[in-house]
Amino acid sequence: MPRFLTLADVAEQLQISAAACYALVHSGELPAFQIGGRGQWRVDAAKFEQFIDDRHAAARAMLAAENSASAS
Repeated sequence: MPRFLTLADVAEQLQISAAACYALVHSGELPAFQIGGRGQWRVDAAKFEQFIDDRHAAARAMLAAENSASAS
């Protein structure tokens, strides 16, 4: 994997629209930076992997909370 990904690359990997990917960047959920004269967005591959890991952890925590609430 290259060190930096375009938003199109990220959107393809997450199987979401380019607009949804852009919204993740604009909300600050997905760290990215602009580069070049046209201000194209790039995402560091390591930060993208961390984003995915964080999403997995959040999903596990949500499921654990739901399971403990339904067990009560």
